Amino acid sequence: MSQKWEPVIGLEVHAELLTRSKMFCSCAVIDDYAAAQPNTHVCPVCMALPGSLPVINARAVEFTIKAGLALGCMIGEFSIFARKNYFYPDLPKGYQISQYEYPLCRNGWLEVETGDTPCAKRTPALRAGARVGITRVHLEEDTGKLTHVGDASLVDLNRAGVPLLEIVSEPDLRSVDQVKAYATKIRAILRYIGVNSGDMEKGALRFEANISIRPAGSSGLNTRTEIKNLNSFRALVRATEYEIARQIRWVESGRHVEQETLGWNEARGETYSQRSKEHAHDYRYFPEPDLPPLEISREQVERIRATLPELPDAKLERFMAQYGLSKYDASLLVAERAVADFFEACASPQTSSFKAIANWMTGELFRLMNESGLDILQVKVKPADLVALVEMVNAGRVNQNTAKFVFEEMFATGEPPATIIERKGWAQVSDAGELASIVERVLDENPKQVAEYLGGKEQIGKWLLGQVMRATRGQANPQAAQDALRAALDKRR
Repeated sequence: MSQKWEPVIGLEVHAELLTRSKMFCSCAVIDDYAAAQPNTHVCPVCMALPGSLPVINARAVEFTIKAGLALGCMIGEFSIFARKNYFYPDLPKGYQISQYEYPLCRNGWLEVETGDTPCAKRTPALRAGARVGITRVHLEEDTGKLTHVGDASLVDLNRAGVPLLEIVSEPDLRSVDQVKAYATKIRAILRYIGVNSGDMEKGALRFEANISIRPAGSSGLNTRTEIKNLNSFRALVRATEYEIARQIRWVESGRHVEQETLGWNEARGETYSQRSKEHAHDYRYFPEPDLPPLEISREQVERIRATLPELPDAKLERFMAQYGLSKYDASLLVAERAVADFFEACASPQTSSFKAIANWMTGELFRLMNESGLDILQVKVKPADLVALVEMVNAGRVNQNTAKFVFEEMFATGEPPATIIERKGWAQVSDAGELASIVERVLDENPKQVAEYLGGKEQIGKWLLGQVMRATRGQANPQAAQDALRAALDKRR
């Protein structure tokens, strides 16, 4: 990116809430709308039939307040739903029930840390990171889905009316790295508090980036564009990079950036114009006449606050202090709540090395999870068995290389390490007498190399040690094998 220009970016996050029913009716919310028969989870309310009336989903309100508290927001004492008037074919009412002037939550913040330029600091940072302001967290209903077949469009209203959380940031982000860090952290928090699945492939979490550029060092805000419906971190990063570069090219060629709504073509790797960007007054907001104002008591807010779990930032600090982990290791372990829980299940007071547990999890466990497509809740390895394997390595029962093969078997079968080691005959050879006998046999079989070593070519020693390890199928204790080899060679001088 040109050093002459600075991007100014705000992000809108749309998250479907994990309620059992829709926002204003009793229709069931389902896990995978793509797998369901179209228009089978609908009723007169979400189809907007005449005479049907909406009723507010209390659990959705609770989840929204919970998210607002996790993001440092002020919770309003009352909130009003409004009609946002615009026509989409997959929104059967011809308007969306949303919130405008009086959202449930406002004036929050999220701290992000990246290695590049700091974000705009609206309040003092707690640590070395920077705060991104959160303008509002409000509640609305999702739309349906259109499928285009030739010149026709088919509408599926199964998803219409699903509770949708919208988190709107201030334009405080200054780089693509910060955008990704912010989006990743939002997803982690929503999953930690149990209000969103984070499943972007199914459309449960989507991003919209508002982007403008300005001369580096200036403070004004210029015309922005909005990229809609980005449903992966890859799409978010690529679309943001492309749009920043496009605006720079546009301005440097003497043209003006037009305020418009853009789509993202993943296959072509470019944005495209959808329509001119609406302003708030274009939607003709007015209070929803069929829904009363919500009154939120301080007692209700405190009850919800008491249900908040330990959040990722606090857990990261505790993992570093309590378990002596590096910031890098701790950040990997706390990114997903279930992963952090697995680590803590391993980290009993009797565990001899928290660092070793962290290494096995972020190394071998994560590798096998990525290769298999499983998440931590699906793996067969039990925390106690991982601890047992680490203790066996520390005690010299198996060496590090053999332990990796043992762990792969544990991952595949769920068996404890002792059972696998006994069945496979993988116990480490540490007996001095047995190792001495194996070393003597290796030396007798390789007289030329022994002579070269004794003649001063000591690098041959590594090759001879490799032969000893090979003779024991990699099961010799490396230090014990090296000691036995050195002693045997010294005798032959």
